[in-house]
Amino acid sequence: MTILVHHLENSRSQRILWLLEELELPYDLRRYARDPKTMLAPEALKRLHPLGKSPMIEDDGRVLVETGAIVEYLVAKGDGRFAAPAHRDAALRYRQFLHYAEGSLMPPLLVLLVLGRVPLFGRAACRRFQPMIDVHLDYVEGVLATQPWFAGDTISAADIMMSFPLEAARSRAGLNASRPATIAWLDRIHARPAYQAALAQGGPYAYA
Repeated sequence: MTILVHHLENSRSQRILWLLEELELPYDLRRYARDPKTMLAPEALKRLHPLGKSPMIEDDGRVLVETGAIVEYLVAKGDGRFAAPAHRDAALRYRQFLHYAEGSLMPPLLVLLVLGRVPLFGRAACRRFQPMIDVHLDYVEGVLATQPWFAGDTISAADIMMSFPLEAARSRAGLNASRPATIAWLDRIHARPAYQAALAQGGPYAYA
């Protein structure tokens, strides 16, 4: 049965399309545009799931939300490709970054986005908040300066998960050439044929 992906433009769900392309799993795509005034997901998604969130997939009678959960589901469906490496330490790094992406790195980036939309005091608040994000960006730079991928020598689903927050950081949170290992990692993922195929399928995506 083909996987149905409910995909919102300019969102975390671009990672799901990338993973599906890497795993060569067949899927159908249903695209959704953000509300032009609020930039929120449309009401149509709430008719499919109470949270009205994307990414969302339907497969074999199941409806799944949450990027990390969907990624783990697809990795298992793809016979373990892009899964945790066999080496114990690499497997631990894999699990750490699989959860770090949304658990630790993404929240301050969302706060920065919200602060940037606050009139008058928003910019001043962003300047005070930026050092908190820099701690994360320095940490990531230190990791990628010693290994090409987040779990070690091989690309994995941990890299899929880390892509969106680091793309967002490059767009609006100060990630630039001063952190060359992270920029080189972004260049590597963007050059992958599966990544490019996912962009062609997904439509508007501001962060690539």
